[in-house]
Amino acid sequence: MGVSSQRRIVRRIDLEIFLSQIKPVPFPEVTLEQYLISESVAANMLHTAAYCYDDIVGRRVLDLGCGTGRLSIGAAFLGADATIGVDLDKEAIRSAFENSRKTQLSQKVQWIAGDIGAINGRFDTVLQNPPFGVQRRNADRVFLEKALAVGNTIYSLHNHPILDTQLMKRIKNAPSKMLQVFPSPFLKKFIETLGGSIVSVYAMAMPISRSFSFHRKAKHEIIVDFYIIKNKQGKTPPLKVKDLISSDQKVY
Repeated sequence: MGVSSQRRIVRRIDLEIFLSQIKPVPFPEVTLEQYLISESVAANMLHTAAYCYDDIVGRRVLDLGCGTGRLSIGAAFLGADATIGVDLDKEAIRSAFENSRKTQLSQKVQWIAGDIGAINGRFDTVLQNPPFGVQRRNADRVFLEKALAVGNTIYSLHNHPILDTQLMKRIKNAPSKMLQVFPSPFLKKFIETLGGSIVSVYAMAMPISRSFSFHRKAKHEIIVDFYIIKNKQGKTPPLKVKDLISSDQKVY
């Protein structure tokens, strides 16, 4: 049975409601920039990947820096053939496993507690909400390097380069809550150097709840850029799960 015949269309609003069940990390680490991706942004990412580009249903999906699993579990919910979530924080992985159990998808997602550098093999799709580099400059570059090393298509979030109040207003008035924008010249050059090609970039508004002591507001909104990237290096055969990680990583 082909991918197209297996598809069931999930409305974006229903996907948001489902994703709202995913709980955040109980005690987030500021150095890891552990902000839970909002259900609205996650739903737009997953919906776009699944129904605009056919990159979720029946595909092998990797979530780099998965946190508590909002993107991983969402991909499994939409019908990914196999999903793997990876995060350095063992507490986040334990929470992700519990989230997958509560949503009755624990059999469809594999969780790995370890550095993203431990991942090998090839995936159809890579999803990621990497650190934006506020605490560690260029932290998102490491994620892009790994994503393009193992993925055929990459869906990645990055901080919008400037504070743009007019763009924020336009996003909120847009029916889809996404607006197409130009890529960052630096990111474009970096991605192309790694063998990637940017298909599209969409700006979205992402609310961030107060998570750390230095946060002054209960909720703050930022603009994030949603990059869709194709790997120009070609596809390679996928490996088995046991071959995807180094021997010292813990699998859940």
